[in-house]
Amino acid sequence: MTGHVDPTRERFGQFRGLSSPGPIQMLNLLRFRERAAYPEGHPQAAQGLSGAEAYRLYGREAAPVLQRVGGRQIILARPELTLIGPEDERWDLFFIAEYPSVDAFVTMIQDEAYRQAVVHRQAAVEDSRLIRMQPSSSGRNFGEA
Repeated sequence: MTGHVDPTRERFGQFRGLSSPGPIQMLNLLRFRERAAYPEGHPQAAQGLSGAEAYRLYGREAAPVLQRVGGRQIILARPELTLIGPEDERWDLFFIAEYPSVDAFVTMIQDEAYRQAVVHRQAAVEDSRLIRMQPSSSGRNFGEA
């Protein structure tokens, strides 16, 4: 089975076309490769990094771009057990990032420093989910927006 690492052009077009002004939140679920898979000739290719190590490189290099566009990580956690869902599905890291707008997210991924950093993410990630969410305040009752 091939994992999901990068968005398709069609999905990215749908992402950009959603009309909701203001901030967006991006739910990230990540499963890392045992060994990072860098392109041949990349400086890290011969280092034998784990997927988690390669993802940390991505995070260090991408963080300044995230901050520059006004984004921030609002929650980070390591999943322990899937109580409801496929028992064989596992995730190594979960986080939610918030951006002031869709345009801020697009600006980030088009930034040259980000484009250089994303090679670490692509080498690190075996499978992922990136889900756009519209923030809302909590309602009075559980599960109520």
